Amino acid sequence: MEMPFLETRPEDGAGMISSNISAPHKEDISSKTKEQKIVVDELSNLKKNRKVYKQQQNSNIFFLADQTEMLSESKNILDELKKE
Repeated sequence: MEMPFLETRPEDGAGMISSNISAPHKEDISSKTKEQKIVVDELSNLKKNRKVYKQQQNSNIFFLADQTEMLSESKNILDELKKE
């Protein structure tokens, strides 16, 4: 039995790839949004005298951070995730 010849064009492949990537991308954004909501809730419910630490990117080092700055930064990140 002969296999049919399939012509591949860049525009065809691009459409297929983007549709395949969008589902995991949506799941990733959804999970990041849920995680960010939890962070905002936790920071909102902290007492004023509690210490907050921020982790340095790609490291296990934490630095003392201002609670109100962290809360506003977390809200901004959440807003950006919701836009996506």
